[in-house]
Parts: sequence; structure tokens; C-alpha cells
Amino acid sequence: MEANQNILVNSCSFAGVKPIMADLPYPEIQVRAKNQTYANLLSADYCGATSEMSAITQYINNENRLSCEKCPLAKTILGIAMAEMMHLQKLGEMIFLLGGTVDFVAKQQNGRNVMWTPGFLSLSENARKMILADIEAEKAAISQYRMHIKVIRDDCVNRVLERIIMDEEYHIMILQVLLRECA
Repeated sequence: MEANQNILVNSCSFAGVKPIMADLPYPEIQVRAKNQTYANLLSADYCGATSEMSAITQYINNENRLSCEKCPLAKTILGIAMAEMMHLQKLGEMIFLLGGTVDFVAKQQNGRNVMWTPGFLSLSENARKMILADIEAEKAAISQYRMHIKVIRDDCVNRVLERIIMDEEYHIMILQVLLRECA
């Protein structure tokens, strides 16, 4: 191998990146009783079209596409993805406690099950379009969580969902700042 051979390296270091989330603790993960209906609702938040699994995958894909040319933006996107991973973990715990199955299948009320797929994602090569898609995904997640809170009559579960919404709202605020910087 020649000593002067060109080697491509991504100089964006992700050391020290932390989850980007509201500076508030999460409620204890607990449920009042087993409830398969509630577990099924949360399975959509876990791995449905609008879900933490979709958010994580979309953010990581965006971060990968941005890291070589827009390192600060990529680091922020990774920090948001890390918070979404925490949401996924908390939803998984609650699904298990409610008596559900933690997998990659969203159980729907009509009895149909939908396996998670990357087809749920909105992917773009353009940073501005990525951020716009991420904002829309966060808004959709908040709307879905609020709908689930209206149906779920378990204050323990709802407190966790309300706390997750706080992070999603914070993510929208951060993404809107990033969007202005991309203009």
C-alpha cells in the first residue's frame, strides 16, 4: 500500500453526543393492571407507521446522510434519535407490563397486524426536506399519543405518554431552529 494513497475519513466525531430531551425526569414505568387493548395501542407507538421505531430509523438515516458535510446538524439529529430510543424502551416496558408482546408488529383494533417496515419512512437527500419530514413526523407522533391518552384509562401509562410528548414538542422546537439555519 502506498504511503501517499488518499483515504476518505468522516471527521465528524460523535463523542459526547447526548440525548436531546426536556430536562425533566420520566415517571416510573408502571401500569395499574394488565390490559391487552392498551398494550395494542402502545404497539402502534412502538413500531407502527407513526412510531418511535420509525422516528429512530429516520433520524439515524438522516444523520448518516448529513455527517460528512453538516457535522453539527448530524450531531443534533443523533441526539434527537437517542431520545427516541429512550421512548422506545419505555414503551416496550409498558407493553410488557400490560401483558402485550414486544416485537415489531403493531396490533390494530381491527385485528390486523402490521409489521414495521422502512416503507414507513420519509427519506430525502436534501437537509431542508429531511428536517421538514422530521417535524411532520414529530407532529404526527404527538397527535397519536394524545389520541391514545384519551382512550387509555391508566394514569400511570398516561403520565409516561405525556412526558414523551414533552420531548417531542422540544424536538419540534429544535428542528424549527435547524430549519431556519438551513434556509
